[in-house]
This record gives sequence, C-alpha cells and structure tokens, in this order.
Amino acid sequence: MNFIFVLHYYFMALPFFYSDTITTTANTFILNEETSKHVVQVLRMQNGQALQLTNGLGYLFEATITDNNRKHCRVKITAAQYIAAPNTAISIAISLLKNTHRFEWLVEKVTELGVQQILPIICDRTEKTSFKMDRINNIAISAMLQSQQTWLPIITMPQKVKQVIDTPDYTNKFIAHCEADITKNPLPKLLANINNNSNNNHIILIGPEGDFTVPEIEYAVLKKYQTVSLGNTRLRTETAGLAAAIMLTQFRL
Repeated sequence: MNFIFVLHYYFMALPFFYSDTITTTANTFILNEETSKHVVQVLRMQNGQALQLTNGLGYLFEATITDNNRKHCRVKITAAQYIAAPNTAISIAISLLKNTHRFEWLVEKVTELGVQQILPIICDRTEKTSFKMDRINNIAISAMLQSQQTWLPIITMPQKVKQVIDTPDYTNKFIAHCEADITKNPLPKLLANINNNSNNNHIILIGPEGDFTVPEIEYAVLKKYQTVSLGNTRLRTETAGLAAAIMLTQFRL
C-alpha cells in the first residue's frame, strides 16, 4: 500500500512527510493526491519551497517543490542522507487488548521511543484478537514523524506467543509477569538494572489482562527467557509495555 503522511510544526524548519514508495535513486517524486492537497491548499506552499521526506527505512530526503499541483505535487530531490538505526535493537511482544485504543496508545508511545519492532501476540488469556494493520501502521507513521525519526518500526500480524518465543532472532530475551515465582528466583531483577551489552538485540514479552499463564511462563523460561520485574506496582498491559520500552532504551546510552 502507498501511505504518505505529513506532520508540520511551526518550530520545524521544514514540513516532514513520509512515503513508502520513494527510492534512493529518485531525482523527482510526485506526492499522492491527499498529500498534494495538504501541501498546496492547507500549507499553501509554492514552487521553490523546501520540504523533507522519509521512507521509514533510515533515509531523509530534502526536496524542493517544482510543480505545486494540488492533486499531483511534484518535488525535486536535492539531498539524501542515511541515518543508521541504533545498534541496540528493541522488540516489544505484547498481547492484544480488549480496549483497542489502549493498544493504539502503546504503539504510538513506543514508536516515539524508537522501538524497532512491535509484535502483537495472542496468549491464553488474550480476550480480543481482532487487529487492523492499516490503522496501527498509520499510528506508527504519525508517531515516527512526531518524533522526527527516519525509521518506522516493523509491526507484525498477531501471532501465538509460542511462535514468538520459538523465534531465535534475539540475543537478550525477557518476560515480565506477575505470577508467583516459578523459577526459584526469590526476586526477579528489575529490567532497568540488568547489565547488558548495548549492541545486542533485546525482546521482552508483555502479557494480557490477567497476565501470562504458568505454562506460558515455564515455556519461555525453558527457551532461555529471563524473568524480570518492571517495578513494585502492578501495571496495566500498555503501561508495562511503555515502561519496558523506556528501560530497554537506556541500554543505548
């Protein structure tokens, strides 16, 4: 699909757009009709004015309007810069929620924090499994532009939690839960206090309302997931996801 979004603030030097179709070899580019209308009719931008584009894959393009057509605004690419992703890759695997708006809020916030991957999961106690990828992706795009980033997080379709646990792509693997300790560890370490190599790939599992079941936790531990604490209070699922993202991003510092 072709999505193009715009975010414009008075304090920004240039309007900032997203397009998943712009390439690094492009000399010119035509904005889609919706964005062209916004540029020409709402922002009232004229030929010769500059703007920025990102493809969500690390590239930041500078461009100049050459034809301010309100349906097919054409721009000339004047510069392209590649911004490398952080060495520390962070993935949040989190259960879908009964309240869709809470899940959407979580997606927005962890995108602003620079999480690389969001994996919606279906657990034994997950109560709602419907998922609108287009809407979730749009929220992530808006959050990426809001935070002035050039990397759009990868968002997967919902999958069973065991499928994620079985994926061997992660170096440091964590699971946060509120069940009575089944690992014989009297006090799970606070995630923020764990000493990890900042260049590793991290994933954390966050369960649904009602938490993970004991068999799910045992299976994760069997697959080398480390049980962790997110603090002394019981958090909502979306709050736990945000707290985990904040704690994991400290490994980049």
